Parts: sequence; structure tokens; C-alpha cells
Amino acid sequence: MHHPPAGRRSAHSAVALPEQPFFASAPQRAALARERLFVEGQRPTGLVAEPIIQSWQRCLVAHRQPGEKLAFDPVTASRRHGALQRGRPLLEAARPALERLQATLARTGVRSFLCDGEGLVVHSSPVPVDTEPVLGLASRLGVNLGEDAVGTTAPGLVLRTGQAVTVTREEHFFDLCGRLSCAAAPIRDRQGRLAGVLDLSTEGRAFTFDAAALVGLYASSIEDALLAEPDGDTLVLHFQADPRLLGTPLQALAGIDAQGRVAWANRAARSLLGTDDLQERPVAEVFGHELAVLMATAGTRGPQPLQLANGLGVWLRARLQMAPGARSDDGEGRRTPAPTLAPPAAEASTRAVAPEPAPSAAADAASTLAEHDHRLVLQALARNGGNVSRAARELGVSRGLLYRRLAAARGRPGESSGA
Repeated sequence: MHHPPAGRRSAHSAVALPEQPFFASAPQRAALARERLFVEGQRPTGLVAEPIIQSWQRCLVAHRQPGEKLAFDPVTASRRHGALQRGRPLLEAARPALERLQATLARTGVRSFLCDGEGLVVHSSPVPVDTEPVLGLASRLGVNLGEDAVGTTAPGLVLRTGQAVTVTREEHFFDLCGRLSCAAAPIRDRQGRLAGVLDLSTEGRAFTFDAAALVGLYASSIEDALLAEPDGDTLVLHFQADPRLLGTPLQALAGIDAQGRVAWANRAARSLLGTDDLQERPVAEVFGHELAVLMATAGTRGPQPLQLANGLGVWLRARLQMAPGARSDDGEGRRTPAPTLAPPAAEASTRAVAPEPAPSAAADAASTLAEHDHRLVLQALARNGGNVSRAARELGVSRGLLYRRLAAARGRPGESSGA
């Protein structure tokens, strides 16, 4: 094996290459890999990860050089404005997780970035520009972190491959990025397309924790929130092999539309169901039960046992998510959330597990989400003596919404408002 002469350093960094044929540390291996490819023109197979090598090669084919200066200039104002408008659903879904992440990272010196599906920065945590000049440039809204713009980085590789990745110091293509370490993970939409990239980066220091695990956890949380955004009446299924995982970022989530088809499923759900081919498949084919059986579990006390079509036993909580119109104001300018029928995760995990619904109960269950929704309204009215205001407060919706739902029910054949 070739090794450089004594005292020689790689063109990219100050990492000295030892006088021995084997390199124990990752920085030494990365420095040798750069020496092999950029100086000697040899492919450094085995010294760094294959995606890194392929990215370096793409940069070279594009006639880029490691010593080039990078400006990290934002895109044009019009393109930035368009990106922020298109990315609004992503930002809204991500905001709670980003706030928690910023608090988690507060004393670590690690910064967080959120890019859209094109690699443009749409959110970043505060960066002290005087001590972290490169991240200060990269963190500006509208900066393109794609491979074509800034070479080999974790966000750029996620955009290129769709897979989570970590890129440390000398593994970056450009010399200017040699003080950075970054870990990034993808965020996908309901159609499985790349909606965004979450990145954790640090400048001048190494990660002191498993950044890949943390960024993956928060990316999954953002993806779940994005998937679960209301879009028509939907039965949302929360399930896992262990009921204690319900209500955590590790829970499986799937949305069932009013026609009884799978509208979307998160990564955990796809893993438990054993396939990525889920969209628009009949719920009975995927979950092994008809829509009426699953709807009968909505609002029950505690998680329910369920056997999936593939034979796997899981624990299930279900809730009916109303269409976006449910998020109306209460007549006084306040926004009201859609009702959540399932108990909180902590409460559900400690309650006694209810038995699986009997076939007779499933047969009596409403056959559509709209009918089930109407029954819930009528039950709330009955519990509150017909008082619409109290029923609305119990369900967490406005009085106007209840009146509209009751009026709509009167227009359906065979329906009576019961009010």
C-alpha cells in the first residue's frame, strides 16, 4: 500500500499521515483518501464510505476543485420567496420539533438546519458568525446546500440519494468545509417524495453524541407531523408491537381515507406492514380488518390488540381526524383544534387493555367516516343534555361546526339529526 513520505500532509487538512501502511483514525483515512483521489488520481475504495467517493467523483467531473472558494450565496429573492411559500406546510409541521431540537442542542455547539426538497435552507437555529463563520454563511435563508452548489455535504448527499448520512471534516469535498461535521436525514411527504432534509452541523469540533441517531429521530417526528396534517376526514391509526411505544416518535402511523383506502403511512408503519407499496390499497388487504372494525376502536379506552394481514400482532389506538374545516374559529376569533378521540399516550400505556371488538359490535359500527363522525356528535349532545355549546367544548370544536355537521346529516338519506 502506498503511503506518503514523512511529514507530508493532505492537501485538504492538517491531519498528518503516519509512517505506517494502516490508518487507525477516521481523519487519517479520509486524508489518505483525498491524497489518493485528488493527487494521485486513484479511487480510494475502502478508505471512506462509497457515497462519499461517488460524490467526490461527481464534483471532479463537474470540473470543481477542492481549493475553490465558496460564497454560500442565497438564491434570488424571488426564488427564495417561492421556496418559503411552497415550504410553508413543511415549516408548520416542523415547528414544534424544531423548537424541541433547539432546546436539546442548546449547550452542545451543534446547529440545526431545515432544507426544502430542493436543498434551500428554510430554517436554521442561531449561529454565532464570529466563531463559526462557515456555518454563519451556510445558515442564511435561501442558501442552496445541494451538491452542485457546495459539494459533498450531508444535506447534499441526502438530496442525491434519499438516505440518511453523516459527513465529517475531511470527507467534505471543498477545503472551506473541512472544519464541519454534519449529519442529515430525509423527510418525505404522503407520496414518498423528498419534502425536506433535516441537518445537524458543527464547526471546529466533533459531535459529542450520536448525531445520526438524533437527527433521524427528529426527522421522523417532523415527517409524522407532515403526514398527519388534516386533508379530508381520516381515520388515523397509531400502532406498534409494544403499546408503550404509542405516542412516541417510534410509533407507526397510517391514515385511512373515507373510502377505506390507505392514504399514507410513516416509516415505522411501512416497516411493520412489510412493504412500501401501501398508498390507495384497501384497508382490509393491509390491516386484515374492514374499515368498520377499525372505526369501532376509535374513542375506546386504551390500546386494542390487532393482528395485521401479515400475521404480526400489534397494539392499536385510532382517532377520527376531521377535515380542515374542523379547524374553524369559535365565533370569538379563536382557533379550535380537531377532536382527538384516543386517550393520551401516557394514560393509554397504563390502562388495562380492552378486549378486541366483537364481530357483532363491528357489524353495528358505522360504515363510513362521515356516519361515524355524526354518531360521535350525537353521543356528545346526548351526554350534555342537547346543549350544543357544552357538546362543542367536549369535542374541541366550534358550535358553528356542530350546526354544520348536523345540517349536513339531515341532507343524507335515512339520517336524522337527533337534536
